[in-house]
Amino acid sequence: MKIVDISEFYSPTGGGVRNYVDQKFKAAARHRHSLTVIAPGKENHVERREGGKLVWIETPQLPFDRNYRMFWRAQDVWRVLDAEMPDVVEGSSPWRGGWIAAGWQGPAAKMLFMHADPVAVYPQTLLAGMISPATIDQLFGWFWSYLRRLNASFDGCIVAGSWLAERFSGYGLRNLHVVPFGVETASFGPGRHDGALRSAMLEKCGLGPDAALLINVGRHHPEKRVGVAIDAVSKAQQCRPVGLYVIGDGLIHSRVRAKAAKASHVHIAGWVNDRAKLARMVASADALLHCSTAETFGFAVAEALCSGTPVIVPDAGGAGDLAAAGYAETYTPGDPNSAARAILNLLQRDRRLLSGSALEAGQQRIGDIESHFDRLFAVYAQAALRKRAEPAENDDWNTVAYESI
Repeated sequence: MKIVDISEFYSPTGGGVRNYVDQKFKAAARHRHSLTVIAPGKENHVERREGGKLVWIETPQLPFDRNYRMFWRAQDVWRVLDAEMPDVVEGSSPWRGGWIAAGWQGPAAKMLFMHADPVAVYPQTLLAGMISPATIDQLFGWFWSYLRRLNASFDGCIVAGSWLAERFSGYGLRNLHVVPFGVETASFGPGRHDGALRSAMLEKCGLGPDAALLINVGRHHPEKRVGVAIDAVSKAQQCRPVGLYVIGDGLIHSRVRAKAAKASHVHIAGWVNDRAKLARMVASADALLHCSTAETFGFAVAEALCSGTPVIVPDAGGAGDLAAAGYAETYTPGDPNSAARAILNLLQRDRRLLSGSALEAGQQRIGDIESHFDRLFAVYAQAALRKRAEPAENDDWNTVAYESI
């Protein structure tokens, strides 16, 4: 099977999308599929990968985040699609890339992959505390109409959880397929707790080994609400010594650093590219403190559970969907006071029992990344078969070479 992924948010500087796409290449090679990823870049270039190739299209830079670019001329992308003649085209965003995928006139099955809930990412994040999420959903009825139009242009839509399928279905999206994400269990798993590393992390927070250590992992974007984590820990510190070790970088990194500088016992470590070291850090913390409600799955939460680390999460979104009483405390999204109470409640509980429950949840509720791609490719194969069975509507399209771009 030949798959082309129009990956609007693939960045050469790293991040979750790049990590996911790199894993997809490996999975494609394992399944003997051919994967071509089309990404916006600073120049036209073809990069060979195990399992396929990465095709960079020259595009303008996003003005508000220099790590990313945006597709501009649809014809540049369509030219690559014409040359590839794929069985499946994946539009991996609901923005420009999604419409470019929808507008291509080739005969492939078209699948929309909703990696995020846009209403939760933007308006519910920016208006948190001022307007209720339900009211925001109503105010953004025009956006749900936009998303329904986009969804209708595809043969299917992939989401990472049943809760999100129910949410999208309630707003009229159709042909939804639930394909849960997975975790690199070879990296994140039991037995990685490191007492010396924990002490070193606490030392960075200006605390001794008897203090509690919380960790926060993720890109620094408003939707992650890292400021809520800093405020919540500052409030919890009024009752007991607690350090917050923050791993990440991104759009508002300088703002996160500035806020942390005014707080006590908060260390901003930047991004940790060594996945093995990151796994040891997560396993060595007393708990993961997570604040985003916009994620469809919650990778950091899933990795923590697979590592035996209990979690403190908002009671909404993909993170909240992974929470259960045996290993988690939940709080009202965006509320530092509620989050501080959840921190103190969890730190009073037996860490050994929490860890055992977290590991059990990781084993029972969270699959490995290989199983995610097994299921994804099976859905795509069925979509391609159904598409081939349909009568051809338009066979008048051209194939051109692009290897020289």
